[in-house]
Amino acid sequence: MEFKDYYEILGVDKNATKEEIKKAYRKLALKYHPDRNPGDKNAEEKFKDITEAYEVLSDEEKRKKYDQLGNNWKYYQNANFNEDWFKNFAGGGQRTYSFHGNLNDVFGDIGGFSDFFKMFFGDFGTRTAGHDFNGFTNASFTATKGQDYESELQLTLSEAINGTTKILNVNGNKIRLKINPGVQDGQKLRIKNQGGEGINGGERGDLYLKIKIADDPYFKRVENDLYYTMDIDPFSLALGTTKKLRTLDGKKIAVKIPAGSESSKILRIKGMGMPLGNNSNARGDLLIKLNVVPPKNISREDEELIKKLQKKYSV
Repeated sequence: MEFKDYYEILGVDKNATKEEIKKAYRKLALKYHPDRNPGDKNAEEKFKDITEAYEVLSDEEKRKKYDQLGNNWKYYQNANFNEDWFKNFAGGGQRTYSFHGNLNDVFGDIGGFSDFFKMFFGDFGTRTAGHDFNGFTNASFTATKGQDYESELQLTLSEAINGTTKILNVNGNKIRLKINPGVQDGQKLRIKNQGGEGINGGERGDLYLKIKIADDPYFKRVENDLYYTMDIDPFSLALGTTKKLRTLDGKKIAVKIPAGSESSKILRIKGMGMPLGNNSNARGDLLIKLNVVPPKNISREDEELIKKLQKKYSV
């Protein structure tokens, strides 16, 4: 009969707190749960050991008795004793015994929890009913919420400003997900109960979608403002003009460029940026940067004219 080091099984220190033991147990139970490892006998055995270890270490009285035995295990290993001694020990008796023999003579094949557990603690009723895995019934396994999943959902900048609806296939189910206008890059959306399966009747975990907004070839988002670079010829810049612009939400607006505007001048149009996403009509601004593009393929006649103007207006 092999001694079971419950602390080692859960990967915790012998002075671990109840919270540390519970945290370690949940992590390992999720990893080795038979529902997540179908047909894996090794995972099933690990799951049994983990559950058994938690049954003992999470119970103050059982843990105390286990620690008393553990401290003297090597001494008793080569000793001979009868079953009465073990029952007295498990029951908290303070008497001392001297014996010779092998522990295998005392531990029998009881099933369910290991022989080590059964002979030491008896056939205790467990706190919470569990699953039945090849005879492993009524394990001390509290209802545990399933694992949360995280994925990335990519949107265009146009979808982010206007809002959109996405049809997702999650766990074999089609889910209609509504994205409100003004969603932020990096923002996480929670879809309840679409994560991993719960354990022992626990609710499913949640699915978190991290929003990734793709770069737009024309508009750039900075917080709630939108930036756009508008090409303009030097003559329109000098004389002033009005240019049409189609925004990300499909509107056509007239952008008035004052005469004598300088290159790289930024024009601000209030309320034409990103929605603030707070169910109000408030929006950021649209900022238009002027980019002077000189004319190409100038004729000789135009070149002479430009030279005259250059000479007249040079600074």
